[in-house]
Amino acid sequence: MKSDHVKAGMQQAPHRSLFHALGFTEEEMQKPMVGIVSSYNEIVPGHINLDKIVDAVKMGVAEAGGVPVVFPAIAVCDGIAMGHLGMKYSLVTRDLIADSTECVALAHQFDALVMVPNCDKNVPGLLMAAARINVPTVFVSGGPMLAGRIRGEKRSLSSMFEAVGAYAAGKMTEEEVKEYEEKVCPTCGSCSGMYTANSMNCLTEALGMGLGGNGTIPAVYSERIRLAKHAGMAVMDMYRKNIRPSDIMTKEAILNALTVDMALGCSTNSMLHLPAIAHEIGFDFDIAFANPISEKTPNLCHLAPAGPTYMEDLYEAGGVYAVMKQLADIGLLHTECMTVSGRTIGENIANAVNKDYEVIRPIDNPYSKTGGLAVLKGNLAPDGSVVKRSAVCDEMMVHEGPARVFDCEEDAIVAIKSGKIVAGDVVVIRYEGPKGGPGMREMLNPTSAIAGMGLGASVALITDGRFSGASRGASIGHVSPEAAVGGPIALVEEGDIIKINIPEFTLTLAVSDEELAKRRENWKPREPKVTSGYLRRYAAMVTSGNKGATLELSEE
Repeated sequence: MKSDHVKAGMQQAPHRSLFHALGFTEEEMQKPMVGIVSSYNEIVPGHINLDKIVDAVKMGVAEAGGVPVVFPAIAVCDGIAMGHLGMKYSLVTRDLIADSTECVALAHQFDALVMVPNCDKNVPGLLMAAARINVPTVFVSGGPMLAGRIRGEKRSLSSMFEAVGAYAAGKMTEEEVKEYEEKVCPTCGSCSGMYTANSMNCLTEALGMGLGGNGTIPAVYSERIRLAKHAGMAVMDMYRKNIRPSDIMTKEAILNALTVDMALGCSTNSMLHLPAIAHEIGFDFDIAFANPISEKTPNLCHLAPAGPTYMEDLYEAGGVYAVMKQLADIGLLHTECMTVSGRTIGENIANAVNKDYEVIRPIDNPYSKTGGLAVLKGNLAPDGSVVKRSAVCDEMMVHEGPARVFDCEEDAIVAIKSGKIVAGDVVVIRYEGPKGGPGMREMLNPTSAIAGMGLGASVALITDGRFSGASRGASIGHVSPEAAVGGPIALVEEGDIIKINIPEFTLTLAVSDEELAKRRENWKPREPKVTSGYLRRYAAMVTSGNKGATLELSEE
């Protein structure tokens, strides 16, 4: 046992004395020690139920012969952090979570781990940690929230943000907004659409790191508790068989996840997190991989915000495995990949059934013949940019219009809500990238304001920041290189024509190379927005969006 480094032999007598202080019995000293990484807290709605999940995992581990030991991971609620200084601290927690989990797990020599995350950065952060630590590891999340219901129709958090825009446009009353406020988030759990949290939890199944149902069983269902118990049992089976993350999270598994992402219509944030996870296993993931995979992968689901269905509907329709079965049937998945169940992907999905062809379209009748995401390149984004094309209306798939340029999110929101943005405009929000933000804030407030004011089918938004999974419309993020390092987005001027062609994967600034060269000569780096604390260190080490905003040692 790995934990023998801290439990066995005379040299470890001082260590054992500290285990005795923890209440360990002699019998427990002889068993595998399983770390349970709990993201529980009382500020994130998706995490407030994780104490119940952790208790169930502990029971499963103990029943299968292990000793469960809980330690924490931090978490930020993106919804609460949205639209102010707090959003600078969202993406950056992914690496804090990975680093701190690595530290605790290796310092105490756990034999195996069960990761209990739920929301946006915890899932990828803990996947990154799992790859580094490389002991048998299972993921079991807290599950998605049920959709809210207003006047007989399902609603979610994105509806709430758009309601604020509708109120600003005079299309909703204060009383109507209040009704949304009270009803769109009716239970604990990760917000009910295919936003980043649910995208990443679904992808744990595609990667093979979570048991079937991990991405879709609602948070308030008792089946989620049973799943957690089985996760505890599964990690002990993995321990006995010595199945590790390095056996599961392979290059082929990452490509499986990207393929499933395309079919589900996941958040653009998966194009930050998959490269970061790939980086941990030594796979040089180019975001441009998305396009050839997208071209051959049908988009089978239109969950909110792209459509009127929600995570509970995907669960009832057969879940992620039902989607994967359809993809495997046409040869789009590597079915030989190992999973935490001890079986291959192909074995796991063999009996999956699509129970609702409206929620999960059949292969011969997809929402579109191409996948949910696209990577656009051109002289405005030489290293790439990302758009959730499954959430873009037909009218905006090809668009050109004048740039309306803003150097921060707040200025753009003021302009949108005051009616200064009109049909045809291309809103450019820059200096919000990983370094420039710092922290690469999500832009749910401006995208929701655009949608709420009835401009979703006529206005595009481009940024070196990123978007919430709740964003919809022609929202193009992760523009790389970012403005803070002198990327072309820093050279855009008010009124420049920007051309967007999603089917052809292009993003073009209609300005000559000579003019751009002249502007570059006059460009000067901005003073850092943050000069102290963790964000200063983060800004010094973080790479661009196209590289997953991973951290590298500073060259300074």
